[in-house]
Amino acid sequence: MSEKRDSSVWQGFKAFLMRGNVVDLAVAVVIGAAFTNIVNSVVKGIINPVVGAIGTKSLDHYSSCLSSVCKGEQGIQIQWGSVLGATLNFVITAAVVYFLMVLPMSKYLARQEARRKAREGTKEVVEVSELEVLKEIRDALVAQRSAGHDRP
Repeated sequence: MSEKRDSSVWQGFKAFLMRGNVVDLAVAVVIGAAFTNIVNSVVKGIINPVVGAIGTKSLDHYSSCLSSVCKGEQGIQIQWGSVLGATLNFVITAAVVYFLMVLPMSKYLARQEARRKAREGTKEVVEVSELEVLKEIRDALVAQRSAGHDRP
């Protein structure tokens, strides 16, 4: 009985792994990790030097002191520069994902949907016109029969 339970657990695990969304999720995580390196490079190589032209090269150095003395580990410092850096990193990542992945894909899907609707629309028009022709033929046959019955 234990072997049967182990076998069913193994089968269930294999079925879980073979589901499409698990594989898609794994691919998304790997691509996301690789993409993070690109975004970090953009922030480190482009954004930080631009910010450095205004102030310091690293945003991590921006902070505010809440206590009277802030030297080294003493005092209460709020490291708002690192929060700003992380926020910029997030905004850049979101912008790149949107403009390079989401927007082109949504435009592509919209075009595909428009083509599908156009094909269905032409089929529908053809079906409606065929139906109308059949109705006209029926009406003509009915008219012929009734005209033939009127003659003695």
